[in-house]
Amino acid sequence: MKNASGDRMQVALIGAGVIAASHVAALSGVRDRVTLSTIQTRRPERAVDLASRYDGPAPRLTASLDEITENPDIRAVIVSTPPNVRIDLIKALAVAGKHILLEKPVARTLEDARRVVEICEAAGVTLGMVFQHRMRDPSQEARRLIDAGRLGALGMVEIAAPLWRPQSYYDEAGRGTYARDGGGVLLTNVIHSLDLLLSLTGPVTSVQAMTATTPLHRMEAEDFAVAGLRFASGAVGSLTASTASFPAQPELIRLHFEKASLRLDRDVLVVDWRDGAQERRATAEADFQTMKVLWHRRVVEDFLDALDTGRAPLVTGREALTSHQLIDAIERSSRSGQRVDMADA
Repeated sequence: MKNASGDRMQVALIGAGVIAASHVAALSGVRDRVTLSTIQTRRPERAVDLASRYDGPAPRLTASLDEITENPDIRAVIVSTPPNVRIDLIKALAVAGKHILLEKPVARTLEDARRVVEICEAAGVTLGMVFQHRMRDPSQEARRLIDAGRLGALGMVEIAAPLWRPQSYYDEAGRGTYARDGGGVLLTNVIHSLDLLLSLTGPVTSVQAMTATTPLHRMEAEDFAVAGLRFASGAVGSLTASTASFPAQPELIRLHFEKASLRLDRDVLVVDWRDGAQERRATAEADFQTMKVLWHRRVVEDFLDALDTGRAPLVTGREALTSHQLIDAIERSSRSGQRVDMADA
């Protein structure tokens, strides 16, 4: 990818938290296409180690957003900041004509998420989302199998996310608060799996839910959620999610069709056909960190391809609103104790 002067396009990274390391590694893997020129964070001195991990010319460290918005060679920006600072940041980037690849969630609330999407659409810049679960080999195999039309109608859905986070995770300033994160296990942890689920099943039409904070954590938002789901396809389903499940287990999606059932997790897709046959389609042997970088790199590559060709990225900001709407409906159902119809969203 070349800029107007014929040089390789520059990309900037905003935010230097834990997930930023995955983006630096992913950008190292596509250094033949783009250059990570700048990392912007409130405390640049804390990003020295992060910058050293880039396998290319050392990126500039800065606290100034202007160094990104006013640089014409920076065409795209990866944003990995906390959700509570998104709107003003996205507005400044969009006005400057920068395309944006955004870490989940879109924003702290559904209302704010809609504003972020509308800001980018009004400015004519591409807004892509980092939902790397869709880039896992088993997820892509499931997508191809469903698209092939051999499974019949979808009847029942199960999604389980029995995760664990120690109290130290929530002792980080703002973690698990509505003011910074906008929520707990649903918006911060399980939104990846919800996005993947909805990409395979189609939309949810109604929700009956309960959320809570268990005695195992000191935090403001929820660390536990259960919900009954009804889908537009006519299927019904259940969601269970927690960060209080020790030891943690892999997130799991089960899809029960007329002719077969699919079991999908991080490493494997198992297809159980009604005639008794079973197929297993596993990820190639690799450690989790290696695969995590690969999934992020695939997101980045898809985003770059979208910019090159003018097509939409795999997950647009507009599409990402569907998982936000589902989480909002779950929270509203929990507060009211009543079923929530998604049309009300």
